[in-house]
Amino acid sequence: MLLADFWESFFLLLIFLPLVLVWAFALVDIFRRDDIGGGWKAVWVACVILVPFLGTLMYLIVRPPGATKEERAAIDEASRDVVQRYSNDSATQIQTLADLHDRGKLTDAEFEAEKARVLGSGTGAGAPATT
Repeated sequence: MLLADFWESFFLLLIFLPLVLVWAFALVDIFRRDDIGGGWKAVWVACVILVPFLGTLMYLIVRPPGATKEERAAIDEASRDVVQRYSNDSATQIQTLADLHDRGKLTDAEFEAEKARVLGSGTGAGAPATT
């Protein structure tokens, strides 16, 4: 009898505790974000509280990465580091920069500056031909 109560409690905690942690994370994340207005924060809080599992799942799926300006700047810097570190030729670097630019991670000016840096420091082997 006591052993059955232990296992029921164990499985309840095994399932319930992680769900509560994810739910709490979603609520904290909603309040930390500076890119969501007050009205949308209220809507998301209502969804997460009124429909805990589905509302939390929807929020975590649609939320963009980076809750604060500092986190978004760190993500952008990490993206630039990846381009610089793992691209071995100019064509690959420019393709990766274009992808970051298309996704909105680089502004037009940043894209042009990085492209000029890549083309200026490239050896020319693999650089796209300009006509």
